[in-house]
Amino acid sequence: MASRWADDEADKAEAQRRKKEKEEKKRLKLQKQQAEQEAAAAAAREREVESRPAKRRRLSNDTGSQDVAPAETPAERPLLRFDGGGWGPCRHVSNFETLNHIEEGSYGWVSRAREISTGSVVALKKVKMDYQQQDGFPITALREITILQRARHKNIVHLHEVLSGSDPSEVVLVMEFLEHDLKTLQEDMPEPFLASEVKTLLKQLTSALSFLHSNHILHRDLKTSNILLSNHGHLKIADFGMARYIPPPDARLTQLVVTLWYRAPELLLGTETYSTEIDMWSLGCIFGELLLKEPLLQGKNEVDELTRIFALCGLPTERSWPEFWRLPNAKGLKIPRDSGAKSGGVIRTKFPFLTNAGADLLMSLLSLNPEHRLSADEVLEHAYFREQPKPKPMEMFPTFPSKAGQEKRRKRSPNAPKRGEAPGLQNVDFSGIFANREEEQAGAGFQLRVA
Repeated sequence: MASRWADDEADKAEAQRRKKEKEEKKRLKLQKQQAEQEAAAAAAREREVESRPAKRRRLSNDTGSQDVAPAETPAERPLLRFDGGGWGPCRHVSNFETLNHIEEGSYGWVSRAREISTGSVVALKKVKMDYQQQDGFPITALREITILQRARHKNIVHLHEVLSGSDPSEVVLVMEFLEHDLKTLQEDMPEPFLASEVKTLLKQLTSALSFLHSNHILHRDLKTSNILLSNHGHLKIADFGMARYIPPPDARLTQLVVTLWYRAPELLLGTETYSTEIDMWSLGCIFGELLLKEPLLQGKNEVDELTRIFALCGLPTERSWPEFWRLPNAKGLKIPRDSGAKSGGVIRTKFPFLTNAGADLLMSLLSLNPEHRLSADEVLEHAYFREQPKPKPMEMFPTFPSKAGQEKRRKRSPNAPKRGEAPGLQNVDFSGIFANREEEQAGAGFQLRVA
């Protein structure tokens, strides 16, 4: 069945525009190549001129003589030398003692370990080599290593070093250890985070995203299981297996990124060009999850996920999302053009305890149109963080037993007595409590003198 959104004239115009863009790119590329060739030729001519021997000049005070004095040689300058680093062997994994296994991810196994020489506790991530025979070293691991080496931020997990294992193909990443991940922590918490605690977590997470996006890095897999939290309230983003540097605007990217419950609608509709907006959608999903203590959009598959998104955020319209019908998977959808429901009422109903500023921030992050979503810097300046209650200081953040650290919960307090007969206390000897007290040495005591 043909889509109600079909527009042949617009498709032809769009195809003509893309053709012109391609021709313009070819012309600019040819001009660039010609300019590079001319620059190379000019540089070659300059090197040829510099390689010629210097002419001998005649001294001005010796007019009668035909002898020519040799050319002056410039004084030799000392060379500046800088330490550029070098290659060195990796340490072996035997320098660490594995304490316990934490979890298995898509791209590696994570364990808690202790460095034998220093006693410090770290997290070891053993890289999966499933496709090594066909593709060599996994590109996901290469991206994670290079991005973590560059992304030095207080809210991004720190990569200490890379280890080698007993097998030549075994590669292990040594990262700092944090006690919790938000997913496991929320499953064990009896109540959701307070509003002030949600603001603290959200602000730290947005600060890390602002740093990544300003350095042209996409995370592409933000979810609560990839967000770590220390017992001091310090939040850090981890698991950069799907991360990559932002390509040019027209570059084609894979659609199969971001875990389904946190995947933006344009990815579900098959877009091949996207940018930081997909991370901001995931941030909105995490914001809602922190408020509800459970994932916001738990779709069973791509169709169900898209249905849940439209139920929460409303149907797209030509006014709210003009480019929607041009997406590859949108033309087969039966959606009337101008019947989109407003999302404000649905979100206000689902989050009745959220303030107006908080609801505005959540709706801005969960906007169907990627162009209408706030950037990370705009989120940090939002009024939601300036109203009461203010974000809770990290020093006052509550602590929880760590499953990853195998910490046991505190023992329960004694229960209140049940109704019935009280136990008797007959024939109980307390004399042993005060035995041998006469042998203790008495102190001098003190005197209170009243003037």
